Amino acid sequence: MKTIRFILSAAVLISAIGCGAQSETDRKVEALLSQMSLQEKIGQMNQLSGGAWLKDEAAAGNVGSILNCSDPKEINIVQKAAVEESRLGIPIIASRDVIHGFHTIFPIPLGQAATFNPAIVEKGARIAAIEATASGVRWTFSPMLDIARDPRWGRVAEGSGEDPYLDAVMGVAMVKGYQGDNLSDPTSMAACIKHFVGYGAAEGGRDYNTTMISERSLRNTYFPAFKATAEAGAATLMTSFNEIDGVPSTGNKWLLKDILRDEWGWDGMVVTDWNSAGEMIAHGFSRDLKHTAEQAINAGVDMDMMSYGFIQYVEELVKEGKVSEKEIDRAVRNILKLKFELGLFENPYVDETASAKVDYAPEHLEAAKQCAVESAVLLKNNGVLPLSAARTILVTGPLADAPYEQMGTWAFDGQKEHTITPLDALREEYNVIWEPGLAYSRDKNTKDFARVRNAASRADAAVVFVGEEAILSGEAHSLSNLNLQGAQSELIAEVAKAGKPVVVVVIAGRPLTIERDLANCDAMLYSFHPGTMGGPALADLIKGKAVPSGKLPMTFLRDAGQAPFYYNHNNSGRPCNGTETLLNDIPIAAGQTSLGCTSYYLDTGYGPLFPFGYGLSYTEFEYGKPVIENAELERDGVLRVSLDLKNKGKYEATEVAQLYVQDCVGSVVRPVKELKRFERITLAPGETKTITFELPVAELAFWNFDMEYVVEPGDFRLWVAGDSASGEPVGFVVK
Repeated sequence: MKTIRFILSAAVLISAIGCGAQSETDRKVEALLSQMSLQEKIGQMNQLSGGAWLKDEAAAGNVGSILNCSDPKEINIVQKAAVEESRLGIPIIASRDVIHGFHTIFPIPLGQAATFNPAIVEKGARIAAIEATASGVRWTFSPMLDIARDPRWGRVAEGSGEDPYLDAVMGVAMVKGYQGDNLSDPTSMAACIKHFVGYGAAEGGRDYNTTMISERSLRNTYFPAFKATAEAGAATLMTSFNEIDGVPSTGNKWLLKDILRDEWGWDGMVVTDWNSAGEMIAHGFSRDLKHTAEQAINAGVDMDMMSYGFIQYVEELVKEGKVSEKEIDRAVRNILKLKFELGLFENPYVDETASAKVDYAPEHLEAAKQCAVESAVLLKNNGVLPLSAARTILVTGPLADAPYEQMGTWAFDGQKEHTITPLDALREEYNVIWEPGLAYSRDKNTKDFARVRNAASRADAAVVFVGEEAILSGEAHSLSNLNLQGAQSELIAEVAKAGKPVVVVVIAGRPLTIERDLANCDAMLYSFHPGTMGGPALADLIKGKAVPSGKLPMTFLRDAGQAPFYYNHNNSGRPCNGTETLLNDIPIAAGQTSLGCTSYYLDTGYGPLFPFGYGLSYTEFEYGKPVIENAELERDGVLRVSLDLKNKGKYEATEVAQLYVQDCVGSVVRPVKELKRFERITLAPGETKTITFELPVAELAFWNFDMEYVVEPGDFRLWVAGDSASGEPVGFVVK
């Protein structure tokens, strides 16, 4: 308390001599900043990985934040050293990659995006914050807002897919959930929007790889989710590993100052990714670590994660005049502001018994289960699902009883002992014959296949759980082959030989190429690593206690060679028309013609296996024709479109109705479709509801030929449908 009284008395002094329109937090920041030496300022700009062993660094004022420690006792040890032993008593911030839950693990973010339900995503982030803060973690490196159009990139698991609008909606929901209504609430955790920017566009889907993105594409596709979450109050932002037009993001003044600070007016704190400052040397942008520190700070970085360049070289750079103390003060202001806003000066310590009171609370587990239910996508059903009449079922496959694997990537603090697997849950519903068939997803040993086939012949139906181990997706886990690994496809085919109904459940971290597997099953559910409660969620869907409502947040490919592939592409001058000649249709000794003369592949054609937004139900929905209230609109007007949606089946179910718009002609080529709105609608059997979407015309704006953000007048088309490839267009005009 001695330190806090000192700071507050200094704040009162500054207030007395006049601080203009400064807030109380600003006055506290300035009071503390005025007492700090250069070395103490530099220490605040340093983030180190570890726990209690960092207490001496904290006592010396050499660390502003720690990461990768979630033990409240160790966090308190470091915090005590910072608050009670350093000269000014400035607390540290404990940070952690809390990506889709802390102890209670929710579906991976790509799965959460498949819910098309921002309310449940916000709830999941709130639960993650409650559990993480109870262990002393007050800052998470989430949400990831990287637009991902190539499933070969392993980190597609960590984001919301390929669409800028869905990405923004889900990102804002996560920020609200993590941060709550007030950052000073002890259960609030600062969000970190990442990776700024373009990281998901890595060439070939190879992590950390080169990106080639024009400024117009950045503004129209890659910036919107960052801007939306910045406007929603995201407290921090992380730079990305990649470079943009030859300039690494961590040293990119145009991104971090011109766009983020000056154009958007954002006032949060910027942190590098893990050693992304140091990696500018490998890029060939920096000579050495000292040079990276100079470039990063002058570009607008506030805190360095794990390069050690700031702590080693910034004092020297200031003395040499290569970095001004004004830049240092700018960075430290942002860091101190965050610490004051988090209430760390008043409440620096965590109750070491608090975690036991909130971890795996019943309401947390129920929310995780509901999210897993809503995230599952039904890709095929020949009337087999739900298995409501079956009594005895075969359960097989390497993902049926893999409690660690079903949590997915970035689940550092999840405990597999609390995970309920599909095998566990299905045993509560059926007489289960359990034959794993394969030990893990990459297993190629088929010695048990005869036993599996024999077991299938004795069952009413077979449920095969295949997919990916958690380690096969996430950071640094890129793949060029997206087929099921090991002998999983062979296992599905072997089960099908028994002649019984076959349900395949894919549990994976990304869209896999599963076309050949669809031919060997009667139904397929796709579950992006569903987390702690994935087992009960999938069991409810299989039994019919719940009805699938998930929709694909990424396009599913027929073959990895189609990547990158995304629904909201620009048209070529020769768009595919569906009548093209395919490989097996080419006659022997064919003349050297251009065949179909459109943009497609001879072997896979043009279209994907499943389009963005796709997902079946146990019922059938009928969309009426959209009716536009006013088909001629001014640029300051509001588009209102209504239609009837009917549930024609026998199950109460939820449909995600999606509104897409096309700007037919622009000063630059515009996408063939863009998602602009969506809504989850629950209907009883036979029920019809009228849906109305409202879309301000201003949201049809884009960055045009002159790099101006405008709505251009002209002809538009819209679709309201259950996926991005369905529905009939209706025209309207913007004057």
